[in-house]
Amino acid sequence: MYLNDTELMALTKKMLGWLKPGGYIFYRESCFFQSGDCERTFNPTVYRTPAQYNYLLTSVASQSGDDGFEIVMSKSVQTYIKIKKNQNQVCWLLQKVPRAADGHQGYVTFQQFLDNQQYSRKGILRYEKIFGDGFVSTGGLETTKEFISMLNLVPGQRVIDVGCGIGGGDFYMAKTYGVEVLGMDLSSNMVEIAMERAVKEKTPLVQFEIGDATRRVFPEASFDVVYSRDTILHINDKGALFRRFFSWLKPGGKLLITDYCCGEKPWSPVFQEYVKQRGYILYTPEEYGQFLEKVGFVNVQAQDRTEQFVQVLNKEVTRTQEIKQEFIESFSEEDYNYIIDGWKEKLHRCSLGDQRWGLFYAEKPLEIIS
Repeated sequence: MYLNDTELMALTKKMLGWLKPGGYIFYRESCFFQSGDCERTFNPTVYRTPAQYNYLLTSVASQSGDDGFEIVMSKSVQTYIKIKKNQNQVCWLLQKVPRAADGHQGYVTFQQFLDNQQYSRKGILRYEKIFGDGFVSTGGLETTKEFISMLNLVPGQRVIDVGCGIGGGDFYMAKTYGVEVLGMDLSSNMVEIAMERAVKEKTPLVQFEIGDATRRVFPEASFDVVYSRDTILHINDKGALFRRFFSWLKPGGKLLITDYCCGEKPWSPVFQEYVKQRGYILYTPEEYGQFLEKVGFVNVQAQDRTEQFVQVLNKEVTRTQEIKQEFIESFSEEDYNYIIDGWKEKLHRCSLGDQRWGLFYAEKPLEIIS
């Protein structure tokens, strides 16, 4: 925070060079604004947002251009929150990794792609207007209540929400069931908004972090529940991710996922283009369930919920049309048309049988038989 942007990136490039392949860098900084009693009188302090740090540090490349940093985890330091009520101390863990030759549709990292494309801050708030306060996933609070009821949560359990968005489901679980929730999302814009909402919600049972579920490490049997809504469609190696989930769960722990799926190939050209543009990796609901079974989950339920998805989409289109003027005043007519057209395109892809929506429930056995 005592360096300007150019100095920070130069230092980061040096540290990148010092590290072995796969090496890590950990750091903590004061973000947003001054939080202590002492302020430097030289070299003006730069109180960046976490998103600004994320962008600067992941933009740095090695001398050859072959390596760079990707975020494994970033979160507010809980000790500062508990002792000083200070949510502005943020820590990061980044890993030195090879850079993809073609990047992610022109962006250096997948996180930058998310934050600048589908999940820009404006895009997130635009989605929230449709899904309802606190939500950026299909059906908002309505489907959240339905699906979470399947988990039979009890006070004191620990839940990890992979792809937590802006935290609506996490606040609901903590307040309704008294469970501890760690909300994790790769989009720094999502997590920043979630952290802002956490200050207003005043729910100490909920924490948020920017995290890459494919790299994040937790001790075995850390959680009672793994929960995820419409997120894993971005992940290539779903089997590897589900093995992580299996490890994170306690014996008897539960997993609940909703996700975009697909129909059998061949797909229509319009659906092929949609999947390519979004960078999704999709499978049929049946294949999805098979991934979970291969990992070792039992009592696997792989449900095709496309009919419910269509019903929810129609409700959301109708509701958006009813608040058209309010929506345009909050955003713009272009944003309104984007949402309406986008939802109608989803409905069309579903009518073709290409786009599907799945609900997946599974349990970790009480005893693992080797």
